Amino acid sequence: MADISIQKVTKSYGRTQVVHGVDLEISHGEFIVILGPSGCGKSTLLRMIAGLEAINSGEIAIAGRVVNELEPRDRGCAMVFQNYALYPHMTVGENIGYSLKVAGCPKAERARRVADVANIVGLGEFLDRKPGQLSGGQRQRVAMARAMIKEPQIFLFDEPLSNLDAKLRVQMRIEIRRLHQRLGGTSVFVTHDQVEAMTLADRLVVMNAGRIEQVGTPREIYHHPASLFVADFIGSPPMNALRAHVLRPGLAKLQSGAEIHFDPTLDATPGSEVTLGIRPEEVEVVAPGSEGALIVSLEFIEELGSGHLAHGLLEDAHFVVAFAAGTAPRKCETLEVSFPSTSIHLFNAETGLRILPKLDSYPR
Repeated sequence: MADISIQKVTKSYGRTQVVHGVDLEISHGEFIVILGPSGCGKSTLLRMIAGLEAINSGEIAIAGRVVNELEPRDRGCAMVFQNYALYPHMTVGENIGYSLKVAGCPKAERARRVADVANIVGLGEFLDRKPGQLSGGQRQRVAMARAMIKEPQIFLFDEPLSNLDAKLRVQMRIEIRRLHQRLGGTSVFVTHDQVEAMTLADRLVVMNAGRIEQVGTPREIYHHPASLFVADFIGSPPMNALRAHVLRPGLAKLQSGAEIHFDPTLDATPGSEVTLGIRPEEVEVVAPGSEGALIVSLEFIEELGSGHLAHGLLEDAHFVVAFAAGTAPRKCETLEVSFPSTSIHLFNAETGLRILPKLDSYPR
């Protein structure tokens, strides 16, 4: 049985619909990351699971029980917010144990549980401090400890790291993943940061304009994006995209007239317009004058420490080539490149959807 089952859920504010018939099944113990740009509906979806937003239609079930009409406190979820939502006049210990106090938990039992949870998140020596005396990372730990002490079935994280600096974000990602493994519960984490998403998730849910574009493991979504939107959103830098015209199975022509070979089993109709996708690390740099090579006009080279990114123009489109450390070109104006046919992704130019292999090309 799914820990969380979301079926045909919609949400509107007045006449504006922000979530369009979402279906999603989340298994017990999974770490699910909902990823998408600002305004795509990901935080609204999370808040509907928590009960902080009412749904307009559809059904949400937690552990087999429909929770549409249940109050947030009765759903077995604990939520960690972007802004921490700590009581500034309370100590760390009082913030962590507040829900137990409200529930009437005896003082001695409350103190023991607060100490246990604080030690798990590394806050044992800060229990008497106020939130204003803590760093951003420490305050986020207080927020997580406050959620943990409820011993919830499900942890919900609403962009909890967005207020932290880059180094702290990396540290807290590790802490959150360790916490998930230690507690063995189910986690749903919302972010617009794809690096955060790729490193945390068992499965990614990519949202766009209130709809789910694709659900899969980080590897599946990176290597087999279901749409041009996903291909562009996942990957840093994103996938290169070039418009082309299909001549025949396995062969397309770019706007310049250059011909590109692709997997002939892909169901691309001759005469149709497509978008060719190629990851920057899959581009091959070839010797000047190589047959069939394409010319990239270089604009600048980005130094990453672990490697380099050469930015330029190909077919009047922004184009990126990835290089390992120490292998970037020096003082040249152009690069000649080619694409392995097996590395090319094809997308319908009109719908943006991935073009799949023909049905008769699958093994029987």
